[in-house]
Amino acid sequence: MSIVKVKTKGQVTLPTAVRKLIGLKVGDLLKINENNGTIVLTPQAMIDRRLAQSFADFKAGRSYGPFNSADNMIKDMQQRVKKIKNKK
Repeated sequence: MSIVKVKTKGQVTLPTAVRKLIGLKVGDLLKINENNGTIVLTPQAMIDRRLAQSFADFKAGRSYGPFNSADNMIKDMQQRVKKIKNKK
């Protein structure tokens, strides 16, 4: 259990151990609820999970392109489909 002090503007600092345990980072969002005099903070993701996965894929190098035109992209996709069909 940790005890924190409420500052002049209502701010509190979450202890480092709590932030690490939950995985909170600077800029993360928290939803706050009151329940019978108890304050409940819940981490919130404001990004669609599919979009977050695509960002992760991109960072890991699982992406195609860049392409100079839509025609180049279509040609690349067709070549990849042919390779997949040939493997079967």
